Amino acid sequence: MNGAGSTMSPLKLGLAVWWPAFWTGIPIKIAIALLLLAAGLHPWEMPGLGFLLLLSIPVDIWAYGVAGRTVLLERLRTKAPEGLGVTLWWQTTLLTVVYGGIGYYVVSFVKGIAKDVAAWVMEFLKALPIAEKISIELVLWGAPTTLALVIVIVIGLSLFGRLVQRQVAAGQPTDASYEAVVREWDLWRVPADQNLTFTAVTLLGVVLACLLWSLMPVTTPHVHELYKKPEVKVEPPFKPLDALNKTDKLLAKADEALKVLETKAEADAKEQEKTKAKGGAKAPPAAAKAAAPAKAAAPAPANGEAPKPH
Repeated sequence: MNGAGSTMSPLKLGLAVWWPAFWTGIPIKIAIALLLLAAGLHPWEMPGLGFLLLLSIPVDIWAYGVAGRTVLLERLRTKAPEGLGVTLWWQTTLLTVVYGGIGYYVVSFVKGIAKDVAAWVMEFLKALPIAEKISIELVLWGAPTTLALVIVIVIGLSLFGRLVQRQVAAGQPTDASYEAVVREWDLWRVPADQNLTFTAVTLLGVVLACLLWSLMPVTTPHVHELYKKPEVKVEPPFKPLDALNKTDKLLAKADEALKVLETKAEADAKEQEKTKAKGGAKAPPAAAKAAAPAKAAAPAPANGEAPKPH
Protein backbone atom coordinates (compact mmCIF):
# COMPACT_ATOMS: atom_id res chain seq x y z
CA MET A 1 0.00 0.00 0.00
CA ASN A 2 1.25 3.46 -0.82
CA GLY A 3 1.98 6.00 1.84
CA ALA A 4 -1.09 8.09 1.19
CA GLY A 5 -3.43 5.16 1.75
CA SER A 6 -1.80 4.24 5.03
CA THR A 7 -2.63 7.62 6.56
CA MET A 8 -6.33 6.75 6.94
CA SER A 9 -7.68 4.03 9.20
CA PRO A 10 -9.94 1.36 7.66
CA LEU A 11 -12.94 2.67 9.62
CA LYS A 12 -12.44 6.27 8.49
CA LEU A 13 -11.75 5.25 4.90
CA GLY A 14 -14.76 2.95 4.78
CA LEU A 15 -17.06 5.64 6.17
CA ALA A 16 -15.60 8.24 3.77
CA VAL A 17 -16.54 6.09 0.76
CA TRP A 18 -19.72 4.35 1.92
CA TRP A 19 -21.56 7.39 3.31
CA PRO A 20 -21.46 9.55 0.12
CA ALA A 21 -22.08 6.47 -2.03
CA PHE A 22 -25.23 5.74 -0.01
CA TRP A 23 -26.63 9.25 -0.38
CA THR A 24 -25.64 9.37 -4.06
CA GLY A 25 -27.77 6.36 -4.94
CA ILE A 26 -30.67 6.76 -2.49
CA PRO A 27 -32.65 9.36 -4.55
CA ILE A 28 -32.67 7.05 -7.58
CA LYS A 29 -33.71 4.12 -5.40
CA ILE A 30 -36.57 6.19 -3.99
CA ALA A 31 -37.75 6.89 -7.55
CA ILE A 32 -37.63 3.14 -8.31
CA ALA A 33 -39.57 2.42 -5.12
CA LEU A 34 -42.26 4.94 -6.13
CA LEU A 35 -42.59 3.28 -9.53
CA LEU A 36 -43.01 -0.09 -7.84
CA LEU A 37 -45.64 1.33 -5.50
CA ALA A 38 -47.49 2.80 -8.47
CA ALA A 39 -47.46 -0.65 -10.07
CA GLY A 40 -48.95 -2.19 -6.93
CA LEU A 41 -45.69 -3.87 -5.77
CA HIS A 42 -44.50 -3.12 -2.24
CA PRO A 43 -40.69 -2.56 -2.16
CA TRP A 44 -40.45 -4.22 1.27
CA GLU A 45 -42.13 -7.45 0.13
CA MET A 46 -41.43 -9.96 -2.59
CA PRO A 47 -41.52 -9.66 -5.57
CA GLY A 48 -41.20 -5.86 -5.19
CA LEU A 49 -38.10 -6.21 -3.03
CA GLY A 50 -36.46 -8.42 -5.65
CA PHE A 51 -37.12 -5.89 -8.40
CA LEU A 52 -35.75 -3.09 -6.19
CA LEU A 53 -32.53 -4.99 -5.46
CA LEU A 54 -32.11 -5.94 -9.11
CA LEU A 55 -32.66 -2.41 -10.40
CA SER A 56 -30.36 -1.01 -7.70
CA ILE A 57 -27.31 -2.91 -8.99
CA PRO A 58 -26.30 -0.39 -11.69
CA VAL A 59 -27.10 2.47 -9.30
CA ASP A 60 -24.79 1.03 -6.62
CA ILE A 61 -21.99 0.38 -9.12
CA TRP A 62 -22.18 3.98 -10.34
CA ALA A 63 -22.39 5.40 -6.78
CA TYR A 64 -19.41 3.37 -5.51
CA GLY A 65 -17.40 4.43 -8.56
CA VAL A 66 -18.10 8.13 -8.12
CA ALA A 67 -17.56 8.18 -4.35
CA GLY A 68 -14.49 5.91 -4.48
CA ARG A 69 -12.70 7.84 -7.22
CA THR A 70 -13.43 11.14 -5.47
CA VAL A 71 -12.08 10.01 -2.09
CA LEU A 72 -9.02 8.36 -3.59
CA LEU A 73 -8.10 11.38 -5.68
CA GLU A 74 -8.99 14.13 -3.21
CA ARG A 75 -7.78 12.67 0.09
CA LEU A 76 -5.28 10.01 -0.91
CA ARG A 77 -3.88 11.59 -4.10
CA THR A 78 -4.37 8.28 -5.91
CA LYS A 79 -5.95 7.57 -9.27
CA ALA A 80 -8.50 4.81 -8.89
CA PRO A 81 -7.96 1.58 -10.85
CA GLU A 82 -10.27 0.66 -13.70
CA GLY A 83 -13.55 -0.93 -12.70
CA LEU A 84 -13.52 0.49 -9.18
CA GLY A 85 -17.32 0.65 -8.96
CA VAL A 86 -17.86 -2.95 -10.10
CA THR A 87 -15.12 -4.28 -7.81
CA LEU A 88 -16.42 -2.47 -4.74
CA TRP A 89 -19.99 -3.52 -5.53
CA TRP A 90 -19.43 -7.27 -5.72
CA GLN A 91 -17.06 -7.28 -2.76
CA THR A 92 -19.50 -5.23 -0.70
CA THR A 93 -22.38 -7.51 -1.71
CA LEU A 94 -20.42 -10.57 -0.60
CA LEU A 95 -19.46 -8.84 2.65
CA THR A 96 -23.09 -7.88 3.30
CA VAL A 97 -24.35 -11.42 2.76
CA VAL A 98 -21.73 -13.08 4.97
CA TYR A 99 -21.07 -10.50 7.65
CA GLY A 100 -24.62 -9.12 7.57
CA GLY A 101 -26.03 -12.53 8.47
CA ILE A 102 -23.52 -12.96 11.30
CA GLY A 103 -24.21 -9.45 12.59
CA TYR A 104 -27.99 -10.02 12.52
CA TYR A 105 -27.56 -13.22 14.54
CA VAL A 106 -25.29 -11.49 17.09
CA VAL A 107 -27.66 -8.55 17.59
CA SER A 108 -30.67 -10.88 17.91
CA PHE A 109 -28.80 -13.03 20.43
CA VAL A 110 -27.83 -10.01 22.55
CA LYS A 111 -31.39 -8.67 22.36
CA GLY A 112 -32.85 -11.98 23.56
CA ILE A 113 -30.45 -12.22 26.52
CA ALA A 114 -31.04 -8.55 27.40
CA LYS A 115 -34.82 -9.05 27.41
CA ASP A 116 -34.53 -12.10 29.67
CA VAL A 117 -32.31 -10.18 32.10
CA ALA A 118 -34.68 -7.20 32.01
CA ALA A 119 -37.67 -9.45 32.76
CA TRP A 120 -35.77 -10.98 35.71
CA VAL A 121 -34.90 -7.55 37.10
CA MET A 122 -38.49 -6.32 36.72
CA GLU A 123 -39.66 -9.14 39.02
CA PHE A 124 -38.13 -7.15 41.90
CA LEU A 125 -39.77 -3.89 40.78
CA LYS A 126 -43.42 -4.92 40.71
CA ALA A 127 -44.38 -2.13 43.10
CA LEU A 128 -43.45 0.59 40.61
CA PRO A 129 -46.13 2.26 38.44
CA ILE A 130 -46.65 0.91 34.95
CA ALA A 131 -45.11 3.91 33.16
CA GLU A 132 -41.87 3.69 35.16
CA LYS A 133 -41.71 -0.08 34.67
CA ILE A 134 -42.01 0.29 30.90
CA SER A 135 -39.25 2.93 30.80
CA ILE A 136 -36.87 0.92 32.99
CA GLU A 137 -37.45 -2.29 31.05
CA LEU A 138 -36.90 -0.52 27.72
CA VAL A 139 -33.60 0.94 28.97
CA LEU A 140 -32.46 -2.40 30.39
CA TRP A 141 -32.73 -4.32 27.13
CA GLY A 142 -32.47 -1.40 24.67
CA ALA A 143 -29.09 -0.12 25.84
CA PRO A 144 -27.10 -3.38 25.35
CA THR A 145 -28.91 -4.10 22.09
CA THR A 146 -28.05 -0.66 20.72
CA LEU A 147 -24.44 -1.05 21.85
CA ALA A 148 -24.18 -4.42 20.10
CA LEU A 149 -25.68 -2.90 16.92
CA VAL A 150 -23.18 -0.02 16.97
CA ILE A 151 -20.26 -2.42 17.43
CA VAL A 152 -21.47 -4.57 14.52
CA ILE A 153 -21.80 -1.50 12.27
CA VAL A 154 -18.33 -0.21 13.23
CA ILE A 155 -16.74 -3.58 12.47
CA GLY A 156 -18.63 -3.74 9.16
CA LEU A 157 -17.38 -0.30 8.12
CA SER A 158 -13.85 -1.29 9.08
CA LEU A 159 -14.07 -4.40 6.88
CA PHE A 160 -15.41 -2.27 4.04
CA GLY A 161 -12.53 0.14 4.58
CA ARG A 162 -10.04 -2.71 4.16
CA LEU A 163 -11.65 -3.50 0.83
CA VAL A 164 -11.16 0.12 -0.20
CA GLN A 165 -7.55 0.01 0.97
CA ARG A 166 -6.92 -2.83 -1.48
CA GLN A 167 -8.16 -0.60 -4.29
CA VAL A 168 -5.92 2.20 -3.05
CA ALA A 169 -2.94 -0.13 -3.20
CA ALA A 170 -3.91 -1.09 -6.77
CA GLY A 171 -4.23 2.57 -7.79
CA GLN A 172 -1.61 4.92 -9.18
CA PRO A 173 -0.32 7.66 -6.87
CA THR A 174 -0.21 11.16 -8.30
CA ASP A 175 1.93 14.15 -7.35
CA ALA A 176 -0.31 16.70 -9.03
CA SER A 177 -1.12 19.97 -7.28
CA TYR A 178 -4.42 20.61 -5.55
CA GLU A 179 -5.61 22.77 -8.46
CA ALA A 180 -4.85 19.99 -10.93
CA VAL A 181 -6.71 17.49 -8.76
CA VAL A 182 -9.75 19.77 -8.56
CA ARG A 183 -9.67 20.32 -12.31
CA GLU A 184 -9.51 16.59 -12.99
CA TRP A 185 -12.37 15.99 -10.60
CA ASP A 186 -14.45 18.69 -12.31
CA LEU A 187 -13.77 17.13 -15.71
CA TRP A 188 -15.35 13.91 -14.44
CA ARG A 189 -18.63 15.75 -13.95
CA VAL A 190 -18.56 17.33 -17.41
CA PRO A 191 -19.60 14.83 -20.09
CA ALA A 192 -17.74 14.67 -23.38
CA ASP A 193 -20.95 15.21 -25.38
CA GLN A 194 -23.08 17.57 -23.34
CA ASN A 195 -25.93 17.78 -25.86
CA LEU A 196 -26.26 14.01 -25.95
CA THR A 197 -26.24 13.80 -22.17
CA PHE A 198 -28.87 16.53 -21.85
CA THR A 199 -31.11 14.83 -24.42
CA ALA A 200 -30.72 11.43 -22.76
CA VAL A 201 -31.52 12.78 -19.29
CA THR A 202 -34.57 14.67 -20.59
CA LEU A 203 -35.93 11.65 -22.43
CA LEU A 204 -35.34 9.49 -19.36
CA GLY A 205 -37.33 11.92 -17.23
CA VAL A 206 -40.21 11.94 -19.72
CA VAL A 207 -40.24 8.14 -19.90
CA LEU A 208 -40.23 7.82 -16.11
CA ALA A 209 -43.06 10.36 -15.76
CA CYS A 210 -45.18 8.59 -18.40
CA LEU A 211 -44.40 5.23 -16.80
CA LEU A 212 -45.44 6.52 -13.39
CA TRP A 213 -48.80 7.85 -14.58
CA SER A 214 -49.49 4.76 -16.69
CA LEU A 215 -48.85 2.43 -13.75
CA MET A 216 -50.95 4.36 -11.27
CA PRO A 217 -54.51 2.96 -11.09
CA VAL A 218 -56.04 6.42 -10.77
CA THR A 219 -54.67 9.87 -11.40
CA THR A 220 -56.05 11.24 -8.12
CA PRO A 221 -54.56 9.97 -4.85
CA HIS A 222 -57.07 7.99 -2.80
CA VAL A 223 -57.14 6.35 0.58
CA HIS A 224 -56.52 2.61 0.68
CA GLU A 225 -59.52 0.43 1.53
CA LEU A 226 -57.92 -0.62 4.83
CA TYR A 227 -57.66 2.99 5.97
CA LYS A 228 -61.10 4.25 4.91
CA LYS A 229 -62.99 6.13 7.61
CA PRO A 230 -66.75 6.54 7.89
CA GLU A 231 -68.05 9.56 6.05
CA VAL A 232 -68.86 12.45 8.33
CA LYS A 233 -71.46 14.90 7.11
CA VAL A 234 -70.42 18.47 7.73
CA GLU A 235 -73.22 20.55 9.12
CA PRO A 236 -73.86 23.75 7.14
CA PRO A 237 -73.05 27.02 8.90
CA PHE A 238 -75.81 28.50 11.03
CA LYS A 239 -77.62 31.42 9.37
CA PRO A 240 -79.88 33.38 11.77
CA LEU A 241 -81.95 35.00 9.01
CA ASP A 242 -82.76 31.67 7.35
CA ALA A 243 -83.59 30.16 10.73
CA LEU A 244 -86.02 33.01 11.49
CA ASN A 245 -87.71 32.61 8.08
CA LYS A 246 -88.11 28.86 8.62
CA THR A 247 -89.50 29.49 12.11
CA ASP A 248 -92.04 32.01 10.75
CA LYS A 249 -93.18 29.51 8.11
CA LEU A 250 -93.55 26.77 10.70
CA LEU A 251 -95.53 29.07 12.99
CA ALA A 252 -97.81 30.09 10.09
CA LYS A 253 -98.48 26.43 9.23
CA ALA A 254 -99.12 25.63 12.88
CA ASP A 255 -101.58 28.55 13.11
CA GLU A 256 -103.46 27.32 10.05
CA ALA A 257 -103.58 23.79 11.41
CA LEU A 258 -104.89 25.11 14.75
CA LYS A 259 -107.64 27.09 13.05
CA VAL A 260 -108.69 24.01 11.08
CA LEU A 261 -108.84 21.98 14.29
CA GLU A 262 -110.87 24.69 16.07
CA THR A 263 -113.35 24.88 13.16
CA LYS A 264 -113.73 21.11 13.15
CA ALA A 265 -114.19 21.07 16.90
CA GLU A 266 -116.96 23.73 16.70
CA ALA A 267 -118.70 21.79 13.92
CA ASP A 268 -118.56 18.60 15.98
CA ALA A 269 -119.92 20.41 19.04
CA LYS A 270 -122.89 21.82 17.05
CA GLU A 271 -123.58 18.38 15.59
CA GLN A 272 -123.65 16.87 19.08
CA GLU A 273 -126.02 19.58 20.34
CA LYS A 274 -128.42 18.91 17.46
CA THR A 275 -128.31 15.20 18.17
CA LYS A 276 -129.06 15.77 21.87
CA ALA A 277 -131.93 18.14 21.02
CA LYS A 278 -133.57 15.56 18.75
CA GLY A 279 -133.16 12.81 21.36
CA GLY A 280 -134.83 14.96 24.12
CA ALA A 281 -138.08 15.56 22.06
CA LYS A 282 -138.72 11.86 21.52
CA ALA A 283 -138.07 10.87 25.13
CA PRO A 284 -141.59 11.64 26.73
CA PRO A 285 -143.64 9.34 24.40
CA ALA A 286 -141.22 6.57 25.04
CA ALA A 287 -141.60 7.10 28.81
CA ALA A 288 -145.37 7.06 28.59
CA LYS A 289 -145.34 3.79 26.65
CA ALA A 290 -143.04 2.30 29.25
CA ALA A 291 -145.31 3.46 32.15
CA ALA A 292 -148.55 2.05 30.66
CA PRO A 293 -147.69 -1.65 31.01
CA ALA A 294 -146.49 -0.95 34.54
CA LYS A 295 -149.94 0.41 35.55
CA ALA A 296 -151.72 -2.48 33.90
CA ALA A 297 -149.62 -5.02 35.74
CA ALA A 298 -150.25 -3.44 39.21
CA PRO A 299 -152.84 -5.48 41.37
CA ALA A 300 -156.23 -3.92 42.24
CA PRO A 301 -156.52 -2.67 45.85
CA ALA A 302 -158.70 -4.53 48.31
CA ASN A 303 -162.04 -3.08 49.58
CA GLY A 304 -161.50 -0.39 52.10
CA GLU A 305 -157.79 -0.25 51.61
CA ALA A 306 -155.95 2.67 50.08
CA PRO A 307 -153.74 1.94 47.18
CA LYS A 308 -150.10 1.59 48.10
CA PRO A 309 -147.73 3.82 46.38
CA HIS A 310 -145.17 2.16 44.23
